[in-house]
Amino acid sequence: MIRTAFTWTGRLAVLLLLIAGVSVGMTSCASVNEPVAPAPSTAFRVSTLNVHYIRLGVETGDWSVGDWERRKGPLDEAFKSVDADIFAFQEMESFGRGDSDNVNLARDWLLEQNPGYAAGANGDSATFPSTQPIFYRTDRVRLVDQGWFFFSETPDVIYSRTFNGSYPAFASWAQFEIGGEALRVVNVHTDYASMENRRLSAALVRDRIAPWIEAGERVMVVGDLNARAGGTPQQLIGEAGVAWIDVPGATYHLNRGLNLFGAIDHVGISTGISQVGDTQVVRRQFSGEWPTDHYPVVADFAFE
Repeated sequence: MIRTAFTWTGRLAVLLLLIAGVSVGMTSCASVNEPVAPAPSTAFRVSTLNVHYIRLGVETGDWSVGDWERRKGPLDEAFKSVDADIFAFQEMESFGRGDSDNVNLARDWLLEQNPGYAAGANGDSATFPSTQPIFYRTDRVRLVDQGWFFFSETPDVIYSRTFNGSYPAFASWAQFEIGGEALRVVNVHTDYASMENRRLSAALVRDRIAPWIEAGERVMVVGDLNARAGGTPQQLIGEAGVAWIDVPGATYHLNRGLNLFGAIDHVGISTGISQVGDTQVVRRQFSGEWPTDHYPVVADFAFE
């Protein structure tokens, strides 16, 4: 199992809460009840969400198995409300010890509750790191191929440590066909703590996707970059020919609905793809609960 540590924002949470104070907490939850607008019939919808890992063997406290029982219904509600054709997840893992993915509570729960979807970028954890699956709507989207590479000096070695030796981190990808058109979606989650690690990881993503884009493929990069818009990770990946859509406001809320800084979850597109309408960030609770500590980012697209 890939144990994913808290994002850098998690470590910053206590300091920010102290600085922000109660008054900010009371005013920063604006727009929590905004509904998700439906996708145009001519577009396909893509979403990304960090769902946070679950700690197996721990029954109480945040991100425990008991906490999961409270959040799983709201997570399913959020998933259904987004109604995406392609939905990329990060930290979709239930870890105890080792690299086994025999138990993945969030993945299995959502697939059981949503039989119209299947999981791409997913497989036997001995050969495929399946903690960043990409769900797809089976009546509209067909999975063609899938793969992965680790943010490491040995990117093709499964579960290899990152550039600074911290927990393994990686990019999963899935190649889809939508209405006869090909699309490759690359799902990333970069290191929370090390800026240099994020830089090297983004450079690796750039180098891996550049040949696909140069060959004329449509490529989309989605996920939790642990970096604000316009930062080095976006700049480096952009060098491959990726343009980043605007994601307004916060996408990480400290598990409290606190919107204290700009988006760290992003969507980038190559040529041959255009955005339809505006990006939606679903800043709301479901059944009175936050499904996770990030908000779903939702956007609609068309092929050019």
